[in-house]
Amino acid sequence: MRVALFITCVNDTLFPGTGKAAVSLLRRLGCDVEFPAAQTCCGQMHVNTGYREEGVRLARHFTEVFAAYDAVVAPSGSCAAMIREQYPKLVRPGSRGAAAIAEVTPKVFELSEFLIDVLQVDDVGAYFPHRVTYHPTCHSLRGLRLADRPTRLLRNVRGLDLVPLPAADECCGFGGTFAVKNPAVSAAMGADKVRNVLDTGAEVLCAADNSCLMHIGGTLGRQRTGVRVMHLAEILAATETAMEGTST
Repeated sequence: MRVALFITCVNDTLFPGTGKAAVSLLRRLGCDVEFPAAQTCCGQMHVNTGYREEGVRLARHFTEVFAAYDAVVAPSGSCAAMIREQYPKLVRPGSRGAAAIAEVTPKVFELSEFLIDVLQVDDVGAYFPHRVTYHPTCHSLRGLRLADRPTRLLRNVRGLDLVPLPAADECCGFGGTFAVKNPAVSAAMGADKVRNVLDTGAEVLCAADNSCLMHIGGTLGRQRTGVRVMHLAEILAATETAMEGTST
């Protein structure tokens, strides 16, 4: 299967390790993974702030870049939801652009979706001996409806102690431009999420979106809690050999 990695803006600029982890994981599972260098932003922030024309151009570019692949995997529930849910609404029905979008969008998957639904794997051979709690980000929970796919994968990670997060379905307060337009509310929501994370006694907070982890992690760091944030891809890519390498 010819698979393309859609890295997303946040991962490309701030969390490149997540993209590397996703590639390592997918190749370990037998996928032929490529990284199309012509890829750009999915256009979510443009559309959400009223720049529809710019968003349409980016949607059309996305379909051109990824048209030839069997599957497109994104380590982001937010961006995957944008492509699958919003792209079809951006173009006129029956147009050439609509046809291209209709062909490509069904091939776009968030990472855990691809592992569970396409590869039909829930044990990826990972090893991560730590106490972990999982935050289901809004787009992954309400948009993509990932349900228990990420936690099914985490439960099969050797050595990992998965503990439930209180009020897990509550938004962390990031919301992209929401955090910029409503900083006080965003910070208060983030503080609530951090209190719930600390109540679990977890060493690591995991999620499928680094944007949310960046927001929550900022508060965890400022409070010097010692709790790390890690993307799902990084935990699933971890192996016993890799863990031994990091401890030397």
